[in-house]
Amino acid sequence: MKKQQVYNPSMSIIASVQGVVGEHRYSQQEITEVFSRIVSPEGDHREAIKRIHEATKVNFRSLALTAASYEEMRSFGESNDAFIDIALKLGAKVINTALESAGIRSDEVDLIMATSITGIATPSLETRLVPLLGFREDIKRIPIFGLGCAGGAAGIARVHDYLIGHPDEIAILLSVELCSLTLQSDDLSMANIVSSGLFGDGAGAIVMVGSNRAEKMKISGPRVKSTKSRVYPNTEDAMGWDIGSSGFRIFLSPVVSDVIAKYLGEEIEGFLNSNQLTTSDIARWVCHSGGPKILKALENTLDLNNNELAVSWNSLADKGNLSSSAVIHILSDVMQGEGVTKPIPGTPGLLLAMGPGFSTELVLLEW
Repeated sequence: MKKQQVYNPSMSIIASVQGVVGEHRYSQQEITEVFSRIVSPEGDHREAIKRIHEATKVNFRSLALTAASYEEMRSFGESNDAFIDIALKLGAKVINTALESAGIRSDEVDLIMATSITGIATPSLETRLVPLLGFREDIKRIPIFGLGCAGGAAGIARVHDYLIGHPDEIAILLSVELCSLTLQSDDLSMANIVSSGLFGDGAGAIVMVGSNRAEKMKISGPRVKSTKSRVYPNTEDAMGWDIGSSGFRIFLSPVVSDVIAKYLGEEIEGFLNSNQLTTSDIARWVCHSGGPKILKALENTLDLNNNELAVSWNSLADKGNLSSSAVIHILSDVMQGEGVTKPIPGTPGLLLAMGPGFSTELVLLEW
């Protein structure tokens, strides 16, 4: 017998989750070859690049452009123009799919929040999508830049905060990340090589509904019960961008996994305890696929040894790290039973992601 949906005024309901990836899919070996030609045309670093790319455990990625296009890219302006064009196409596609899945019209949406870290647009992406998708002219818009890989989880949390105060409304979270367009052709740093082997291109959209509206429309789905944000002290240099004339140049410290080992276990334990739960109660983990070292650090810190992060590992291998969009894709996979049985209704789940700051975002779900 199907468990009846309970509408609690302190919760918001996730009505639909959808993800899309870039149009051009390549094996990791193909991407490695192209990247090596760009940053090491003489070929003297190609073997080292190959070893580093193999260590990411990424098998395939889908890119915004054809592989050959990256060899022809000459300026930040050119890459950012490509970002705006492709981000709008992917954003429109994933939002339309999410709304259709939820059975909600675009003119019923009251708020749209958009997060990205891989391009700049003013007017912002969600503003440009208003006439394209038929949103109302009085729709509320919240563009977010700078949260990096944590943006998907943070976006869910902040939309949840909004819907608690506006329980009769409907909101959309959009994430678009075209990481390949931040490629630095003159950078042989370890950070640039690692990121060129790790990050992919994609977008995600989540339709969320306030409790009153969900009850009236008989909408079911995972419930957001509680959230927590944390910025760790003296970790600003762990990851981020150096932004200059060539665009977004990544800096990425190897201490990230150490920060996770030091802080995250206690952080999650305290968060769950405040909600009368322990890690053993979590039926499904929705963890951002930051990379092999990140996922292993999570498994070790949280004592997860029963393949609890299998969906995250599978997403990393098949798509790469999609930055803020990654956790949205993983949430979609968990809900659809991709590589894992579907969650049992009424059981708890934990969604988490980490990003520049160094920071974490935790979202407690009830399936």
